[in-house]
Amino acid sequence: MSCDSEISIKELQAVFSPEEIAMRVRALAAEIDAVYGDEPLVAVCVLKGAVFFFSDLVRSLQNKNLELDFVRLSSYGRESTSSKHVIFNKDVEIDLCDKHVLIVEDIVDSGYSMRFLLAQFAARRVRSLRLAALIDKSERREMDIALDFVGFRLKKGFIVGYGLDYAERYRALPGIYEIIPEER
Repeated sequence: MSCDSEISIKELQAVFSPEEIAMRVRALAAEIDAVYGDEPLVAVCVLKGAVFFFSDLVRSLQNKNLELDFVRLSSYGRESTSSKHVIFNKDVEIDLCDKHVLIVEDIVDSGYSMRFLLAQFAARRVRSLRLAALIDKSERREMDIALDFVGFRLKKGFIVGYGLDYAERYRALPGIYEIIPEER
């Protein structure tokens, strides 16, 4: 990749504050607890983007029969749009057969990655399969994906922070920000 393909950033504009995120994550945890109660549940974090959301969410859950696992998918590389080709870099280590599974994702936009992962897990004969996403962004949606638990809905914008990145940068920002590019 050449440096010419990178976005020249003018500013980062706040979209969701750390306080708004914390309140919404606690509310999502209550919604998830209402569905599962203390049923055995495997929460699966989609690395790397969902790591902060996942950590805060699972700590807010009351389920005493919660297991945690991780997958890593990639379809963006260092670009700002999906390649539509999903690479399964890391699979779960827990056997998912006959278990309730909750996928925890940072953002669902085009839908290719989640369509891929949902199909992978469904083929493992899970008891139930649901999807929680911090951000449901419909701007570039190409796949029909049902989200069961949604933090925030956005129509458009390229966002970073709270795990979301651009070329591996900005993940550690405590809030969510829209990248405002320089005029070219």
